[in-house]
Amino acid sequence: MRRILQVRLRANAMSATVRLKADTTYTTSGAYTLIRDPRQTAEPAEHAEISNEPETSASSASSAVVLIQRRHPTSYAILAAAIGAAILVAVFAPLAIVAADDKPHTTWSQYLGGSDSTQYSALKQINKTNVKQLEVAWTFPAGEGTVRFNPIVVDTVMYVLGANRSIVAIDAATGKEIWTHRNEGAVGDRGMNYWESKDRSERRLLYMNAGFLTAIDAKTGNNIAAFGDNGKVDVRVGLHRDVTTVRPLQTGNPGRIFENLIIMSLPAGGAAYVSNPGDTHAYDIRTGELKWVFHSVPEKGEPGADTWPENALASGGGVHNWSELSVDERRGIVYIPFGTARFDFYGGNRHGNNLFGNTLVALDARTGKRLWHYQLVHHDLWDYDIPQAPKLLTLRKDGRNVDVVAQATKQGFVFVFDRTNGTPFFPIEERPVPQTDVPGEQTSPTQPFPTAPPPFARQSFTEKDINPHISAEDQAKLREQFKTYRNEGLFTPPSAQGSIEIPGHNGGANWGSAAVDPAKGTMYVVAKNLPTLLKVLPPGARGARGGGPGGPDGPPQPSEPGRGAAPAPAAGARGGRGPAPPPQIPAGAPEGFVPYASPYDFMFQSNGLSALNPPWSQITAYDLNKGTILWQIPDGDFPGLAAGSHAPRGGPVVTAGGLLFVGTSSDRKLRAYDQDTGKVLWEKELPAATEGVPSVYEVNGRQFVAIAVGGSGLFPTRVGQATPPGASQYMVFALPKR
Repeated sequence: MRRILQVRLRANAMSATVRLKADTTYTTSGAYTLIRDPRQTAEPAEHAEISNEPETSASSASSAVVLIQRRHPTSYAILAAAIGAAILVAVFAPLAIVAADDKPHTTWSQYLGGSDSTQYSALKQINKTNVKQLEVAWTFPAGEGTVRFNPIVVDTVMYVLGANRSIVAIDAATGKEIWTHRNEGAVGDRGMNYWESKDRSERRLLYMNAGFLTAIDAKTGNNIAAFGDNGKVDVRVGLHRDVTTVRPLQTGNPGRIFENLIIMSLPAGGAAYVSNPGDTHAYDIRTGELKWVFHSVPEKGEPGADTWPENALASGGGVHNWSELSVDERRGIVYIPFGTARFDFYGGNRHGNNLFGNTLVALDARTGKRLWHYQLVHHDLWDYDIPQAPKLLTLRKDGRNVDVVAQATKQGFVFVFDRTNGTPFFPIEERPVPQTDVPGEQTSPTQPFPTAPPPFARQSFTEKDINPHISAEDQAKLREQFKTYRNEGLFTPPSAQGSIEIPGHNGGANWGSAAVDPAKGTMYVVAKNLPTLLKVLPPGARGARGGGPGGPDGPPQPSEPGRGAAPAPAAGARGGRGPAPPPQIPAGAPEGFVPYASPYDFMFQSNGLSALNPPWSQITAYDLNKGTILWQIPDGDFPGLAAGSHAPRGGPVVTAGGLLFVGTSSDRKLRAYDQDTGKVLWEKELPAATEGVPSVYEVNGRQFVAIAVGGSGLFPTRVGQATPPGASQYMVFALPKR
């Protein structure tokens, strides 16, 4: 086991002397020089990890005294020790010392692998040379229909969402059931959280169930009676609204653990003009007590309030982080990627940029205080929510390390910021964009465009891009429609005649669809290439949508009943569900306000395929140090037609073994790619679609890869797979036992 020693120098101290264990190698962070003898000099190491290079480390066959020399006045010195934990410290300057187990990215005890949301594993038993030997180690049934849960593993126990909305504990090496906890009502179907006390006597699982934050004992599956009301907390409490009019706020966002807090982002509770704001709440992990609230729609007098009409502040809704969030545990910063203000496609009641809509916000994780923010879409009319957790990693710039946060978006961009202060790592330009012609609307004259890296998704759809795999009649109809649609590129606003949106509002990127290698500075994004048609209609018109409730996770998504979101339009539908109910007009709307509606129209044709030609999805590998594309390939196949799965939701995982694991739905496969080239090294046919993110973990020296399998996938078509999906299950792969 490795141990880590953190040494923090007081502001006026420039150095400290530390006595270290014999036969142990140490290295410092780039902020410090570590010198075995004060008369020597040594170059600073680039990373706070064990070094194999003697010139950048200090080692001794006997007990050694080393000098830690400050290079930057407010940084930490981090010393990593190889096997052997005893450390003697002799301090000649005041120090604060913390020792903790150092197992970065070698467990999967949190959603997406860790609070940094990297979707990265440092395990490398499975690698490029042996991945072809992967075989099924065990499976576990998961009920019926779509399964997209990201399993978590603690010690030798896996926790999953099972049949009938149950939380199930499983032996992670064999798949044998340990206990089952049944739930009533919908359960967050993408993941959950694990927390333990320092002495490990208390171990808890926390997840959303029927609008309640729920805590159960990880050892037994029993409710934690001391948490809230017999293990449940109503997350509506704390909203500065009349919560009696707000339906239970169920979300697929698992939230994040930080120290003894669980940080939860509330859903908007509907897609109509009238909805609650998606505030962020932090709760005491032991008691369920609400500790702090961040208002996603600012209240009067708060920063950002001037980006809304004053009359709209009390009724503004949406701006919800329905997807995921990330935490920098060392700095105590939580990063919240917020979504669109309501209504998604018309903002005549919310003139202005509408902070903190479509904004990446950094908060003090202990207090909820805003540290910095950057808005990625102004006055959103495209439902371009920030759709996934920001990724935390370290890049090189001008010869130095920069800790960054990388955010992929629905519109096909990756924005990269210094995670301490929000400074763009690559310049971001405000560029003029097309303007609205809808009465009462006011579009932003510009939108932010990153100058690097290049987009990962297609951002243009013209007549030459019409899908050749749809009927001749459908192709001819589309060519005629293109003559009337507004189609002026990215950020063409909704219109009465219809506007082409590419990428559509399902992405581009979506939840779980990006991973990073934090050591290399590479990023891998799985993108859907699905256009949508944005058309505003008078309230009550056939096909209108905007007066009634919508799904909790953005646009409607097919899901196992009770597991998550609302049902999607049928394959081949042109949007709309018949006449909409009379829309509610939000309080404070301007005089003469017309609550325009808008159908969800993914431009699916009579055979269920997209109007856009393939590839319908692709994987893009970036070197974020340089802001360049390393490679780009279709994501899987559509059987018998073309490369690129149709509307996949399989997220990637990167491993230190040089691999990239990604699952698909159209062709029902899990693949292992060479992360350096994009070459397929291994693939496995699955009995059903796979959606969600794999988990990579180790038990008793054996590495495993687990993936949820079930259903037909997002937007199933009428062509392609001829066989119905097989049983829903968790499938776990490993190398053959030696």
